[in-house]
Amino acid sequence: MSGHTDNSITIDAPLDLVWDITNDIENWPRLFSEYASVDVLSREGDATTFRLTMHPDDNGKVWSWVSERTVDRERRTVRAHRVETGPFAHMNIRWEYGQQPHGVTMRWVQDFAMKPDAPVDDDWMTDNINRNSRTQMALIRDRIEQAARERRTAPVSG
Repeated sequence: MSGHTDNSITIDAPLDLVWDITNDIENWPRLFSEYASVDVLSREGDATTFRLTMHPDDNGKVWSWVSERTVDRERRTVRAHRVETGPFAHMNIRWEYGQQPHGVTMRWVQDFAMKPDAPVDDDWMTDNINRNSRTQMALIRDRIEQAARERRTAPVSG
């Protein structure tokens, strides 16, 4: 068995701003509410390998893992996978960005499977990722839309 999630949200902001903010990995602890820190381990071309560390969960456990993320700005896609899989047998993530008449649709698709000895199963993790993705996407949308409003009202210096 395996898990699959597919979540999207429309952000009322220019595509370049949405792309730049959501792909600034070093800024993720200020963009996502769940990440305590990010450490970039290497960059090679469009690929970045990094360690993400979450804030402690309700039981005080701190989750951390290494992922590799490859951006393709021309195709408006990002592909990522966990290098250190932890409780996952595998975790593959695809982000897609689409220009819409009133903003940018950001879509996250995750395909994964939990290891047999993981503390939760695929169904539990699917529900968890869906719930958390909706929360994080709404937070990201609000933060990017605020940044877009601030840029529209910023005085132009000469």
